[in-house]
Amino acid sequence: MSRNSEIVVTPGMQCYIDKNKKYLAARDRYIREEVKRWKFDTIAVHGLYTVQDAIEDYQGAIIEPIFMSSSQAYRDSDEMAAALAYLIPTWCYSRIANPSTYYYEWTLALLDGYGYPGETSCCSTSSGMAAIMTAVQPFLVNRTHNKLEPRNFVATAQCYGGTFQQFNVRLMEERDIECRWVLDAGNLDEWASKIDGNTRFLYGELPSNPGLGFFDIKAVADLAHGHNLPLICDSTVATPALLRPICFGADIVVQSVTKTLSSSGFGICGAVIARKNLTSNIENEEMKNDFASYVKYLPNRDYGPNLHPMQAVMALNDMRTLRSKVDLMSRNAQRVAEFLENRAEVESVQYLGLPSHPLHDLAGRYLWLVDAEHDELYGKPVNRYGHLLSFCVRGGPEAARKMFDRLQRIWRATDLGRIKSVATIPAISTHLQQGERGRTLAHIPPNLVRLCVGAEHPDDIIADLEQALRGK
Repeated sequence: MSRNSEIVVTPGMQCYIDKNKKYLAARDRYIREEVKRWKFDTIAVHGLYTVQDAIEDYQGAIIEPIFMSSSQAYRDSDEMAAALAYLIPTWCYSRIANPSTYYYEWTLALLDGYGYPGETSCCSTSSGMAAIMTAVQPFLVNRTHNKLEPRNFVATAQCYGGTFQQFNVRLMEERDIECRWVLDAGNLDEWASKIDGNTRFLYGELPSNPGLGFFDIKAVADLAHGHNLPLICDSTVATPALLRPICFGADIVVQSVTKTLSSSGFGICGAVIARKNLTSNIENEEMKNDFASYVKYLPNRDYGPNLHPMQAVMALNDMRTLRSKVDLMSRNAQRVAEFLENRAEVESVQYLGLPSHPLHDLAGRYLWLVDAEHDELYGKPVNRYGHLLSFCVRGGPEAARKMFDRLQRIWRATDLGRIKSVATIPAISTHLQQGERGRTLAHIPPNLVRLCVGAEHPDDIIADLEQALRGK
């Protein structure tokens, strides 16, 4: 590991340590006694940025400042020594941390931990792919210092193309770390059959991109914990507005914040949110006690997948209205899916909100609009199934491409989760590199179109789809 075990704490350092203990105790008390009592929307709007912070430190700015600085100055050598030994809160260098990313991380930790009675923490990353790397690498160390030690992990085959490449190429082909793909994530026996003494973690994406795969989080988490393994979930499509896997037993959540969480599309960012005291068969107590802080200050300090402070605050601003945007886009997607289901030109529609979807009932147990029961509009729990859907165009890949090329209002791009509706053909874009075999594993036929429904009026999206399908 890399913390210096020979640090000598001087009296001057101890003064800074004592002062910051009081600060941290006050902040923890504020979270426990105040922030944890707030509703989801209030947390999304305010996070941990307070009026007191603004007035005392930032000249009254009501929006979190952007700290466009590469490094932090210290009052004296004692403060610097305490900070660089991580004995007091610090950001020291923006490759490691920055005040702007702190506010982003604190907010995401609270949102993905909303409703969870324990503590959560977050590590920001430069992208969703960096978040996946950050989440899995600490579990793939050599436990016996034997470079030939066999290692494996178990993951859902229905996943984003970039995830498939990271696991299949970067880990399996280049590092000989075996990824054991689960073809039917709803089959708990299949998960169990792939676990052995060399397994390090279980990984699942839900709802999956683009096939809308889903699984029973609690059952898989219980299975993982029974083998002393963590469950890592990619919850990018749902966001904490619809699903918070940690509340159901998951240890770590990966977010490509680029997507639905920051729906504007202004930049790339990611995050890893973890519950404290997670489960693992790796003997590293510091990592298990506070995974997100551990990876932030140690592995990611050295790998450097840092998030720019400008992007942190832009994403934070996007997240303030997360619940209402996800509600709107989900309702729009529901209408669009129902329209497509009744079109002769469409072979099949994959949307978890359709009663005809084989995973509809399972998804309905987990996907709920957060705080709908406290909402004046609803006043009761409400299922919402997200903005992502996919459909297969009748007539094969050529018919799908012709329909796709006729779209006028819907953007042709590889993005998702945008405030604007965006479509792509995964077989020639997001999942092209994983090859035909990989696409078969993930149930991605060549005539499948992925559609992420935005915040436009659904009538206009439906009209665009109608003319594209009709071809006149």
